[in-house]
Amino acid sequence: MARFQLAPGPIPFHHQVYLHLRAAIDDGEWAVGDRIPPERELAEQYGCSLITVRRALADLAREDRLERTRGRGTFVKSPRIVRELTSTISFSEEMELRGFEPHTRVLTSRIEAATESDAAALDIQAGSQVVFLERLRSAGDTPLLLEQVRLPAADFPDLLDADLEHGSLYDYLAVRHQRPIERIRETIEPVVLSGREARLLDQTRGQPALLLEGVAYDAEGRPVEVSRTFVPGHHSKFLVESSGRAARGLTAMRSAEHVVERDTERATEPGAASSRQGTSAEPTHADALVTSTRAGRAAAGEGP
Repeated sequence: MARFQLAPGPIPFHHQVYLHLRAAIDDGEWAVGDRIPPERELAEQYGCSLITVRRALADLAREDRLERTRGRGTFVKSPRIVRELTSTISFSEEMELRGFEPHTRVLTSRIEAATESDAAALDIQAGSQVVFLERLRSAGDTPLLLEQVRLPAADFPDLLDADLEHGSLYDYLAVRHQRPIERIRETIEPVVLSGREARLLDQTRGQPALLLEGVAYDAEGRPVEVSRTFVPGHHSKFLVESSGRAARGLTAMRSAEHVVERDTERATEPGAASSRQGTSAEPTHADALVTSTRAGRAAAGEGP
């Protein structure tokens, strides 16, 4: 890494170091998994104190760009893929916009009897036939989502013949059956992955993840699909944008986040950062309810 001269001025030294290190990571100077130089070597490189370097590294660690491990060093992490939870574009389009190559693999496709809960969600009789589809969605070689969906077999008798590894399920619903998805109601819950789920998602059994459970509706308000989606936390994070009253309702939460961020910065001072290494946040038991409206997706060839 070329020597970088810190410049006196309005930008703090630790932030200049942070910006330069982040640019080096983005430019591929260090690949994912590489260990960056030790703190003392970086301090000599930048001509600054160890405290300045540690603050810059702590900022990058909070952004999941670096992983700091006591006794081993600091390593470059794969950046998490930000997904808009209420986005109206398809998974494939969203990945392509972020520079990733999307892949879909159909793991299971069969006819089965609807459970009472699925039947209630789909407004059909318990025991009625439903089409069960399980798909693994990836960005490049990285598995991001494990989707399990059920649809009434009577409404979509030829669904098992559709090519859902290369085509869109929602496009099939709109074009083939004139049932475009207009609204999706989802709950989000923290869970731990079972052995099979973890294996498919390239995670460790018992790893924390998010479970998205939802029902998709057509333009007439009829339920079309009930879904369960497992999302490992290591590779993804979700963006939710609110406006109006919903946004004002977050004011207190954002104030609390400011306090947490301030305390976190204090905790990254010398002596504190090392004591925090190797720790991870435990999932809470709070559920978040999100309602998203997706208009005209099928007409544009969009959908999962």
